[in-house]
Amino acid sequence: MVELRAKTPCEGLLPLSVGEVSLTEELPVSLSMVTARAGRVEACSDLLKSAHGMAMPKPNRATGTTEARAVWFGRDQVMLVGPAPSWSLKNEATLVDQSDAWAVVKLEGAGAEEVLARLVPIDLRGATFKRGHTARTMLGHMTVSITRVGEQAFQIMAFRSMAKTLVHDLQRAMESLAARG
Repeated sequence: MVELRAKTPCEGLLPLSVGEVSLTEELPVSLSMVTARAGRVEACSDLLKSAHGMAMPKPNRATGTTEARAVWFGRDQVMLVGPAPSWSLKNEATLVDQSDAWAVVKLEGAGAEEVLARLVPIDLRGATFKRGHTARTMLGHMTVSITRVGEQAFQIMAFRSMAKTLVHDLQRAMESLAARG
C-alpha cells in the first residue's frame, strides 16, 4: 500500500544561507483570509483585536507579532498568520482557510534589501519600507506579499505552486550579491 506523507511547500529546498543572507521556511499554524463584510470593517477590527490582540491594519501595513500577525491583503481584507481565526468573527467577516495555499519564507540578514532589490519593482529600503509595512507586489514574475518583520528581515508569501521558483529566484539573487562581496 502507498503511504502518503504531507510535505511543506519548501520541503527539501530550505533552509539556505548564502553570504550574510539566509532564507528559511516559516510554518504558521494557520493562514486565514479575513474579509470584512460590507460596512462592517470597524466591527470586524474590534472583534479581531479582542480575539487575537490586533486590529485590522491600514492599507500596506501589518499588525501583531511573530506569533499572530494580520497582513493587509486588499480592501477590507487581511491574511491572519498564526492562529486559526476566532469564530466570533463569523458574523462580521468571511473566513477562508488558506493554510495549504501559500509558501511562507523569511529572508534575513545584512544584504536582504539588496537581494530583494534585484527582484522586486518597489523600494524596500528601511527609510521608506519600515517594520510593519507590507506590499502586494511582484517578485520576478510571481505575485507575492512582502512584509518587513525586522530591521533586516522580510516575510514573503507566494502561492504554494510557486515555492520552487520563489526559492530559486531568491537563491540566485543571494548568490549574485555574495559574488560581489
